[in-house]
Amino acid sequence: MCIDYRQLNKVTIKNKYLLTRLDNFFDQLKGAIIDLRFGYYKLRVKDSDVPKIAFRTRYRHYEFLIMPFELTNAPAVFMDLMNRIFRPYLDRFVVVFIDDILIYS
Repeated sequence: MCIDYRQLNKVTIKNKYLLTRLDNFFDQLKGAIIDLRFGYYKLRVKDSDVPKIAFRTRYRHYEFLIMPFELTNAPAVFMDLMNRIFRPYLDRFVVVFIDDILIYS
């Protein structure tokens, strides 16, 4: 199933959280990585926003209770959360880039 969020993304107020360029991290990387591929799907959507991302098929109406990756602010919201969680360790031995946590020594 594919949901076209282009119209919703056009009217969404963009999150101002800047995503870091991956090449800025290359000096710090030593090879260890944790990939949180499905991390977005663990973030709960605010109850007031659930109807905004609902969709309908010919058989049923669906509402996401968790954040779908395709939404324009999903990567920034997720990366902001990860940076908050790992703040004490950032740039000491941890780097977060969207859904990757890089641990180095």
